[in-house]
Amino acid sequence: MPRCRWLSLLLLTIPLTLVVGKNPHKDEKGVLRKLQPTKASDANVRQCLWFAMQEYNRESEDKYVFLVVRTLQAQLQVTNRLEYLIDVEIARSDCRKPLSSNDICAIQENSKLKKKLSCNFLVGALPWNGEFTVMEKKCEDA
Repeated sequence: MPRCRWLSLLLLTIPLTLVVGKNPHKDEKGVLRKLQPTKASDANVRQCLWFAMQEYNRESEDKYVFLVVRTLQAQLQVTNRLEYLIDVEIARSDCRKPLSSNDICAIQENSKLKKKLSCNFLVGALPWNGEFTVMEKKCEDA
């Protein structure tokens, strides 16, 4: 009988151990280094911004390509990847989609077509693997 009692106790504690031992924050990303300013001229920042603009123009329903007018700030956070938060001002260009490799684009000067936006891009990058992901994108009229 004592053996049966121990076995019952053991069987009751296994599910309890599994529930208590589960890490509720397992799916949260661990921040190794919080957001810190970085130079907009940094090669990784430029690469991430190029990628973000490719995605923006691909997803945009506008008939014209948008270009970066200026980079307002760039910040870097390190998690399981490099995460760049980049604030930029973009504007509609005079180039129509799709853009060919030999097109030279300028910012739209026609007052009816002129449009500027202020955008925040959060880009996750593993640049050494050539992997980039736009994690967040927010644009509003400037």
